[in-house]
Amino acid sequence: MSQLKSVQEKLRLVRVLRLLKKTYTYEELSKITGLPITVLNRYVRGKVLPSAERTQELLKLLLPYINIEEEVRKRIRFDERGFFDNMPVLSDTALMSLIAEEVAGRYLDRDVDKVLTAATDGIALGVHIARELGVDIVYAKKKKEVGVEKFYEVSYVPSASGSVTTLYLPQWALKKGEKVLIVDDVIRSGETQKALVELTRQAGAKPVGMFFLISVGDIIDLLKDEYDFPVESLVRLE
Repeated sequence: MSQLKSVQEKLRLVRVLRLLKKTYTYEELSKITGLPITVLNRYVRGKVLPSAERTQELLKLLLPYINIEEEVRKRIRFDERGFFDNMPVLSDTALMSLIAEEVAGRYLDRDVDKVLTAATDGIALGVHIARELGVDIVYAKKKKEVGVEKFYEVSYVPSASGSVTTLYLPQWALKKGEKVLIVDDVIRSGETQKALVELTRQAGAKPVGMFFLISVGDIIDLLKDEYDFPVESLVRLE
């Protein structure tokens, strides 16, 4: 294992421990791992990193205790009208890093060149995934930025608003032939995500997949029928 890979695995273990610490006490983690509480505390705080051998042993022990989909579900907050808030998911950096690792693993063989999302809510997820894939993230906005001369643009009518929305993407952001992974935190009707596909194609780039943290209803099934690339979500809400 290279030195870089070794360090990445150690940092992954720290993220796993930090996530588990939100559910388990140090006493419980000590029983699971066989390590003293003082040692676990140093790992969680990042004060000390374990050896490469111990890192592998601990990951093998601890990963079965993490169900990423369930971790996301239990952080989604619903109000009395049924609307939900996913900020507790997006703000949990340890969880987001583990989600990004899983997503990146699914798309490593697709040679992704760019991650594309829509400002603003999808940016957090997009940054984490792009980092894991080792590529840049670009995002479309609902307004033209001063200082950018040329844009790709797509207009559509969101079903929830009934008014025309336009997304703008600087032409430098995507190059012809680039393979693009489209991500977003939530997908409901799919209009915004279809617009991102159209922006990608305007640039002469190729969409190679769509991934969403949360999908609502059967929109994922509809998009799977429409497109010839993978369309996935981690959590599906009916």
